[in-house]
Amino acid sequence: MAEDTLDREALAALQGERLLALLRAVRGRNAFHTRKLDAAGVDVDALRLPQDLDRLPFTTKAELVADQQASGPWGTNLTEPLDAYTRYCQTSSTTGRPLRWLDTNASWQWMLDCWKMVYRAAHITSGDRVFFPFSFGPFLGFWAGFEAGPQLGLHCVPGGGMSTQVRLAIVSDIQPTVVCCTPTYALRLAEVADAEGQAATLASSSVRALIVSGEPGGNIPATRARIESAWGARVLDHHGLTEVGPISFECWESPGALHVNEGAFICEVLDPATGTPVADGVAGELVVTNLGRLASPVIRYRTGDVVVRRTERCVCGRTFARLEGGILTRSDDMVNVRGVNVYPAAIESIVREFPDVVEFRTVVTRTGALRHLDLQVEVAPGSRIGIEARLGQRVREALGLTTPVTVVAPGSLPRFEMKARRFVVEG
Repeated sequence: MAEDTLDREALAALQGERLLALLRAVRGRNAFHTRKLDAAGVDVDALRLPQDLDRLPFTTKAELVADQQASGPWGTNLTEPLDAYTRYCQTSSTTGRPLRWLDTNASWQWMLDCWKMVYRAAHITSGDRVFFPFSFGPFLGFWAGFEAGPQLGLHCVPGGGMSTQVRLAIVSDIQPTVVCCTPTYALRLAEVADAEGQAATLASSSVRALIVSGEPGGNIPATRARIESAWGARVLDHHGLTEVGPISFECWESPGALHVNEGAFICEVLDPATGTPVADGVAGELVVTNLGRLASPVIRYRTGDVVVRRTERCVCGRTFARLEGGILTRSDDMVNVRGVNVYPAAIESIVREFPDVVEFRTVVTRTGALRHLDLQVEVAPGSRIGIEARLGQRVREALGLTTPVTVVAPGSLPRFEMKARRFVVEG
């Protein structure tokens, strides 16, 4: 029986076996995790897993950053000798110092196998042509997806180092059936196509699916709807982390939810304040343990992602848990503005309701003890009249917050290929 259709009890037993094997592999060989296990007084051979999972210490990004600062450049989360590592990635460092991450051939293949699950759930098979319009820089991005594709018989087309216009020409000329990019860049491609009179061509192109990742958007209904309308294609969300790997995927049959790849990860949903489990249907922090990236694993990693988990069988037949609505927000993205907790995803979900808005940016400033939020928008030609009042009113209705809305000159706001930075906190 396939792992993703095992009953929950059998799946838990499989996870326990794989976690025990990982702990035995890293104990005494991986300095980072050996120190943590010793400090917590954990006897690996005495554990009953996954029942004793809560006896293992949490891992935080701050710990990993501090470890790399103290033992640069790679840190001590390495299970193999340094010359066994063949792949390098780093985080995008949107919230601080970037993390550097190394993989061996075996650990990288494990990553590719996780990405194969993304493709299979999206009904992408041999014969599909997949276009990757991203930078191919040191960020994990879609690298694993690009390299996993050929192992499934997919025709994978790189799109690094190209202008948006050239990438649109590729969509027209080589007729891919799938595009992998960030939600922001899917919208940017559509924006340029519209400006060049190619909107109808894009909407009727060969593309039938877009796999989006790297930022919120694929899980925000208004953003998803805008992408699907512009492309005439289905959006499928996916998420992962450089330090963890490709965690989740959306199946074709159940839009708006992310399956957790529970054959490769143990994913807990915990109360962020107490660290105790929350019930299905209750929002909590996603805590992840990967089970096969032995060369540089993370154990009980506090992602800061806020999710709602459901564990009943999906209509697609999978028993893997689902994250309802995907990644709802990040706990460390929240900013309190005059007593109101504001999340970037909440702002985007409001702005994307307005088709006249082409691009936007939110700027948070501080005057004395109070923060202020200003919303800047670019609008389509001829659409300016009344947009400030209408959008400002919608923000008040949704968030209970009075926010100045300013229409700025066309093309004055930044455009992004990878992770967008539309929520700027200056104080």
